[in-house]
Amino acid sequence: MTNRVYNFCAGPCTLPLEVLEEAQQEFVDYHGTGMSLIEMTHRGPEYEAVHNEAVELAREIYGAPDDFDVLFLQGGATLQFAMIPMNILKPGEKGAYIGSGAWASGAFKDAQKYGDVYFAWDGKAEGYTRMPASNEIELQPGTRYLHITSNETIGGIRMTEWPEVDVPMIADMSSDYMSRPIPWEKFDLVYGGAQKNLGPAGAALVFVRKSVLADCNTDIGEYLRYSVHAEKNSLFNTPPVFTIYMIGKVLKWMKAKGGLSVIEQEAAQKAGRLYDVIDNSGGWYSCPVATENRSHMNVVFRLPSEDLEKKFIKEADAAGMKNLKGHRSVGGCRASIYNAMPYEGVEALAQFMEQFRKDNG
Repeated sequence: MTNRVYNFCAGPCTLPLEVLEEAQQEFVDYHGTGMSLIEMTHRGPEYEAVHNEAVELAREIYGAPDDFDVLFLQGGATLQFAMIPMNILKPGEKGAYIGSGAWASGAFKDAQKYGDVYFAWDGKAEGYTRMPASNEIELQPGTRYLHITSNETIGGIRMTEWPEVDVPMIADMSSDYMSRPIPWEKFDLVYGGAQKNLGPAGAALVFVRKSVLADCNTDIGEYLRYSVHAEKNSLFNTPPVFTIYMIGKVLKWMKAKGGLSVIEQEAAQKAGRLYDVIDNSGGWYSCPVATENRSHMNVVFRLPSEDLEKKFIKEADAAGMKNLKGHRSVGGCRASIYNAMPYEGVEALAQFMEQFRKDNG
């Protein structure tokens, strides 16, 4: 195809072209059945095979140990903000949160409704421009878990070093999901929405330690209980069939690329190209994020004026580079360069940025 644009949207994300084309070919008649997969019963053998393959691929590619269950849940990452404290926090226990930006704040706000939670570190006063060092994290007695947001989509900051703490961690990894290996021994639960790195919107992928499932609260609605979904292999009710089907295809694409080690290298290379343009512009482009915490998925930057930013976004759009406007809460520009963004797209943007500065500097 020659009319594909480079989509730098923060979510829903760009997806691998070969995955989209494969799904296109199967959409109307799935494997000779005479119907689309999304028309079939989720209890039938065709979907069962798709579902189980996606579960196993997710475990394999992310390297999740056997003592974790893999769940596909509706509601995206946002529903997890409430499900986590509802399931895990018991009377007398506290949940600690790292206040790293908008999404961490959202998780904290929901958790307040269901348990005793507090900020173990909060970057609000600094404008959410960095992540904390381990020695800045202050845990209170009775803390059950530390919740982190590994990458803030809006602020463009990432947790480069994992905290060294004495309690299990829970992580929202939505916007850098499966872009690098993680130390599973530190976590009790890892979750994220699908629509950044894994597929279309409609599901959250949750990895939860089996010992946590065995000790969850049971006095909540069935759909809100992790243990119910684990017992039913994420088939307690009709699952988000199309989303899971597409996630499975993206996971196979990731495996064929070489897995997380290759994807991590590519992410660093793509982000590095854009940060080089910013850093070598003599201050014309600027990034508000502390260098050591710059995101590899969401590159945020400013131009000398808002008028120039509007012009930049308009001309980039006309040149086939879409969705570069920063989040409405912070302004500026943002290039989301998730796993499926090809290096060619990043290079096209880098060259456009360099030329735009020459023409307007």
